[in-house]
Amino acid sequence: MKLSIFTIAASLALSMGVCAQEQETDSLEGRKVVLDEVFVSAIRVTKQSPVTFSNLIKEDIKPRNLGQDIPVLMNFLPSVVTTTDAGAGVGYTGIRVRGSDATRVNVTINGIPYNDAESQGTFWVNMPDFASSTESLQLQRGVGTSTNGAGAFGASLNLLTDGFSQDAYGQISTSFGSFNTLRNNLKFSTGLLNDHVEISGRLSKINSDAYIDRASADLDSYFLQGAYKDDNTLVKALIFGGHEVTYQAWYGIDAQTLETDRTFNPSGIYTDVDGNTQFYDNEVDNYKQDHAQLLWNEQISDFWSTNIALHYTRGRGFFEQYKEDDDFSTYGFEPIIVDGEEVNTTDLIRRRWLDNDFYGTVFSANYKKDRLDLIMGGGFNKYEGDHFGEIIWARYASNSSYRDRYYDDSSSKTDFNIYTKANYQITDQWSLYGDLQYRTVGYKANGNETGLVDDTFNFFNPKAGVTFDLNTNNNFYLSYAVANREPNRNDYESGNPKPEKLNDFELGWRYISSAVQLNTNVYYMNYKDQLVLTGALNDVGAPLRENVGESYRLGLEVDANIILSEKFSIRPNIAVSTNKNQDFVFERDGELQELGGTNIAFSPNLIIGNIFTYSANENFQVSFLSKYVGKQYMGNIDSENSVLDAYSQSDLNMQYTINCNGFLKSIVFSGLINNVFNKKYVSNGYFFTYDDDFSVPDTITTIEGAGYYPQAGTNFLLGATVNF
Repeated sequence: MKLSIFTIAASLALSMGVCAQEQETDSLEGRKVVLDEVFVSAIRVTKQSPVTFSNLIKEDIKPRNLGQDIPVLMNFLPSVVTTTDAGAGVGYTGIRVRGSDATRVNVTINGIPYNDAESQGTFWVNMPDFASSTESLQLQRGVGTSTNGAGAFGASLNLLTDGFSQDAYGQISTSFGSFNTLRNNLKFSTGLLNDHVEISGRLSKINSDAYIDRASADLDSYFLQGAYKDDNTLVKALIFGGHEVTYQAWYGIDAQTLETDRTFNPSGIYTDVDGNTQFYDNEVDNYKQDHAQLLWNEQISDFWSTNIALHYTRGRGFFEQYKEDDDFSTYGFEPIIVDGEEVNTTDLIRRRWLDNDFYGTVFSANYKKDRLDLIMGGGFNKYEGDHFGEIIWARYASNSSYRDRYYDDSSSKTDFNIYTKANYQITDQWSLYGDLQYRTVGYKANGNETGLVDDTFNFFNPKAGVTFDLNTNNNFYLSYAVANREPNRNDYESGNPKPEKLNDFELGWRYISSAVQLNTNVYYMNYKDQLVLTGALNDVGAPLRENVGESYRLGLEVDANIILSEKFSIRPNIAVSTNKNQDFVFERDGELQELGGTNIAFSPNLIIGNIFTYSANENFQVSFLSKYVGKQYMGNIDSENSVLDAYSQSDLNMQYTINCNGFLKSIVFSGLINNVFNKKYVSNGYFFTYDDDFSVPDTITTIEGAGYYPQAGTNFLLGATVNF
């Protein structure tokens, strides 16, 4: 029934004979105004800056944009590794860049911080189908340029939302595929009204049963913006957000289950009163997040322009769990007598809540004249969050009352930064870059669910570099950057963490011609007190980290866009690296052992990607996408039990456009076959150790264990978009 919108529109168009092939372009969403880029100009870079980066625009994303999350759509960028809990790109997805996990990738939307202030993670599941409202994105690898929010230790990712459209348009999209995946969305724009105003928006709905058992996703999202422009002013007001209900799939499976039942999901498992194994049907994560942004750009003179943004994010939701035979003491219950026997455990269903507000402002001023391009900016943001737990059913409730909270914690975090960055053209060939940022962070929390924290951090983050244009084709750069970061909430829960510091050196060469674009860079990232992943997870599936003293990442990255002919092009990339902890110490069997240089967890030494595209004409293209990720360790002790095997993945993507002369502008058909060769691969996992001092008296034995997140075999998505 949900496919009927597209089916009726497509059938009507074809039956009326309004579609033809002679139209030169398929104006899918009107003509965009490049003015929108001013909202991210303060934190984006160009080839004139000594920063390593990759750009993706809407047209790059569109052929594969069939409902999967943004990290999955970024999978084929250099040094990028992506993973999905549910196995097929819908639901919880994650990204690592240069071996650094999502908590170390700074993400902004229109220049406004998106990383969760406490965990520092990015939860794309809270904004399903956001790629459909993304005009472009830039991934800066390494420290990058000064930005807003937590410091970038692996990369910074900034997204620009849909651009201002001169022309009115409407768009209906449907895609469906494996695992009962179905996405429907509706987009529109009024075009320019009275030469000044545009209103546009999107509604999306995504459902999927997922590859992993019961790891279903029920996702809704919306995006609405109003824009005003005149000769010197551009103002945008945006509201967007989403509601996700996903069945939990963060536990993974062990090696034996991986071999015998790859899709098994232990979440929600329990034994009923008759001794039968059951799975609780509502073991879900249920969360809503709404964003409001007001963006204002003003061109004050020929040389000065300013940006200011106000923002507010409201988040609230819970995850629900069935707990079998859980201790009364966890919930403050007193033991009770039942049938003459003391009872101090019970089966129960609990909800653990988050209720938070995040608000603030970011601002910048840009002076550009002759050889000087100067930007001054900063931001002030505050987070206030409540964490509490409720029991909604219990077999034995003891002394509890309705809506009792068995924990009730809160936290707050303030984040202020100011920066000045300048690019000065010394000669026609040489330019200098400087960037100074001061950032202060205050974090307070009061409980076991938030950490026991009362910390203030003051960071100074200088950056400098030089760019040399040998000629119109060759560009070289050298840069040095410092970044500092505060620990996140989970780090405090695990102990007494230190802030971490990074010195990042980048040396690069860019070559651009009509047929070849080539980017090559060498990086050396030297860390002090780096908070590396231990491989272990906490009780809600979040990765745990620990300070490791001295460590480094050294690598070479090469990516290219090569036009082989009018119809064929390739986009290969390769990243070769070594990622080491220095003088690593580990307690094994009750004794400290010096392991020396060990591999940093989740840091493969080789990542290769490629996109091969055949364009028969402007209306039809086929792309073959391939990815190889080398062997990686899931812990820091180089244990063979922690090895995540190398894997490869290949996808096939097709897009065909029927251009139209009438009311309908075009109909676009898309197809995506993921994992064409049906590889049984695992893209993520966890590794843990614990001491067993019971097996043999007076001895301590360190036990190792691992879990895995298998990804789907061959699966597909098919879609169609009607543009009018």
